[in-house]
Amino acid sequence: MRKYLVLNGDREVVAQLIEGVHDIPAEAVVIDAKRWYEVTQDISCVWHLSDADKLTKRPRLYVLSEPANFEREWRNQVVASTEWLVTRHRDEQDIGRDTTLTAEQFAELLLYRQALRDWPESPDFPGVEHRPVAPAWIADQAE
Repeated sequence: MRKYLVLNGDREVVAQLIEGVHDIPAEAVVIDAKRWYEVTQDISCVWHLSDADKLTKRPRLYVLSEPANFEREWRNQVVASTEWLVTRHRDEQDIGRDTTLTAEQFAELLLYRQALRDWPESPDFPGVEHRPVAPAWIADQAE
């Protein structure tokens, strides 16, 4: 599954999409998994993709009127974006293949996804700085 960014006229990122999960508009730009992960993990800023394919960020200049709704949407997107890892691992187990993820990685993945689901119940919600942190190895996974 390839990953895409949708850009506005100023080449600012306005959406992050996953092939097979979202409908991909013709103007969407393919982006590598590592940079897509970076963009989806830090939504406290405005991301910009230059014509030379350089990704930069700057702080947002406004305060969200409904941060809880925004954070729930972010959480839902991250859960959806990791579903393929769970599916691949379970499929590999079901057909008797060696799994791409170790048992420890799979357990970390499940714990991370559960932490995302539980996060709105946390007293620190919706503080961006208190979001569940993804295991670093997720960014290195190839679809």
